Amino acid sequence: MSSEYDASSIQVLEGLEAVRRRPAMYIGSIDENGLHHLVWEIVDNSVDEAMADVCDNIIVILSQTEHGQESITVQDNGRGIPTEIHPHYNISSLELVTTRLHSGGKFDHESYKVSGGLHGVGIAVVNALSRWMQVKVKRNNRVQMQEYVRGETISHGVISVEEEWDHESGTYITFIPDPEIFEVTRVDVVTIRNRLRELAFLNKGLTITLIDERKHDLPISESQSDLGENETQTQSETTEDLGSESPVNKWIYHFDGGIKAYVDQLAVTRIHDDIPYFDVNVEKMQVEVALVYDRSERDLINTFTNNINTRHGGTHLSGFKSGLTRALNAYVLKNEQLIRNPHLKKGLKEKRSIFTGNDVREGLVAVVSVKIMNPQFEGQTKSKLGNSEVKGVVESCVYENVLKFLDEHPESSRSIIEKCEAAATLRMKFRQIREAVRKTQGKGSGKLVDCAVSDPAKREIFLVEGDSAGGSAIEGRFSEFQAILPLRGKVINVEKARLEKAMKNKEILEIIRAIGAGYKENFRIEKVRYHKIVLLMDADIDGHHIICLLLTFFFRYMPELIDEGYLYIAQPPLFRVKKGNKEVYVVSEQERDEIIQSWGGKTEISRFKGLGEMNPIQLRETVMDPEKRILLQVTRKNLIDAERMFVTLMGEEVAPRREFIEAHALEVENLDI
Repeated sequence: MSSEYDASSIQVLEGLEAVRRRPAMYIGSIDENGLHHLVWEIVDNSVDEAMADVCDNIIVILSQTEHGQESITVQDNGRGIPTEIHPHYNISSLELVTTRLHSGGKFDHESYKVSGGLHGVGIAVVNALSRWMQVKVKRNNRVQMQEYVRGETISHGVISVEEEWDHESGTYITFIPDPEIFEVTRVDVVTIRNRLRELAFLNKGLTITLIDERKHDLPISESQSDLGENETQTQSETTEDLGSESPVNKWIYHFDGGIKAYVDQLAVTRIHDDIPYFDVNVEKMQVEVALVYDRSERDLINTFTNNINTRHGGTHLSGFKSGLTRALNAYVLKNEQLIRNPHLKKGLKEKRSIFTGNDVREGLVAVVSVKIMNPQFEGQTKSKLGNSEVKGVVESCVYENVLKFLDEHPESSRSIIEKCEAAATLRMKFRQIREAVRKTQGKGSGKLVDCAVSDPAKREIFLVEGDSAGGSAIEGRFSEFQAILPLRGKVINVEKARLEKAMKNKEILEIIRAIGAGYKENFRIEKVRYHKIVLLMDADIDGHHIICLLLTFFFRYMPELIDEGYLYIAQPPLFRVKKGNKEVYVVSEQERDEIIQSWGGKTEISRFKGLGEMNPIQLRETVMDPEKRILLQVTRKNLIDAERMFVTLMGEEVAPRREFIEAHALEVENLDI
């Protein structure tokens, strides 16, 4: 039965009701990512004050109300939101920006020359999606306040309050995410810390303090902190504000070195002492670049526009790559004696560029940050910069300043050129191997058993440990959308092995061919044949080791798979618990014991030593059925932590690995012997 559609069906959503009806349109989702988006909206406003040189201190406080509700506070010592009556709308400017979409001071480029958010929806959206929000502002030696409930003001106009502030002006915002909107209302402190630390790197001289006053079931491990230059952490303090003896975790981020300190932390095994760095203003644009080379083969380039992480690059990345390649080629043309390879020397004699872009990016760690007035991003996620004018400006700045650095630092320059020459030599030597791999990509192999459906978004591939388990998986799979690639033995550790050796590893080649999107600098995410790549290994120490090796491979050769959320780890059961006609599979000893206790009486317990012991039906029910299986999605919340972990645990240096094991040995609960 069709419903009548006429003029009475047309609705106009007043105020912020549109945001509450369709929150995903404004913050992307109502899960943990959307929840954190609220925090970023408020924090970014404070950082915009810092970029305007009117703020140097931001404090973020995570706490709980007496009723256990999650609250987030962001305060800064900026200019404070104006509270005067707006001449056109006849209400306080504070109320205007907190209750009306597309209102704010970032449209005329007078109050803010550059800004990360240019749509005027930030604080209004936070207000709409909060159960309660309070804004306090100090301006002209007076503190004023307004409160809101689900986007509606509690009182008309702003209220003056008697409070003593440590700074002359600023904004103090507290909000409680609305449980009617969000699936979860507890923010993740590690996610918050990572972003705040990144913002501190990108805005040198800015101090950002994070205070977590909430109760935690487990203490926050000191190993999570990764302290750097001028970064401090204080744990296990108590405050009277909590009314209890709950621990308070505190982190203070301040980096006078800015992104120079950032690359210093990212490059764990750097090969030269001096770091090329420059921060220049040209054509109404600020270009800040820091780079360093380490002993690895990968390149790690992070790009930002107005503090926004442009994960998919854009015109500033293109300009950086071109400028760096030009500078290094120009330098060796003037210093031919640095090159030893006879084929490369021949190129220099002919006045040709001898390094390709891939050559100069091997082992490169760089941060490129631009701040511009009118950023044009491709896509709603702001992950790629599209301003065409940026490329030429960045290329020119990089070329001039890198060439100047090379001329002034001969020892560091020698190390960098040696690194580039080694990459160029390897490129020429293994061009045929690369071409052979490229021609077989997507064709699979004798081992790959593919699925029927052609849409990559619906396709899954299981990388299965061993031919025996692979055979069971082939029989037990959902053949329409699940492919199986059995792997024999352990793949090579690509953190230690150079590309030439890795490309001789049969299992590595099988994976590259099956996924069909290339690898390293030739990887193309749009060519990936499966949007779920599942690692299915035994739940023992050998299986865990294989997972570590595979994660190292994907992190170094196909990191985009992790960024796009395509990589997963299956959780095969450890036990089968049976009593009469009842039978369940469990993945941990704790879950097993809980079931035994709840069932009571005599139960039959079976432990699986490996996937090979499971028949096809069992594999299908426990790890392949989308309705029953448990998959862990692989993500990288923090690049610094991930980089250090792979270098420490999988790299060539033994001493850091030994130190890590000694430091964390007592944390091991279950050791498979």
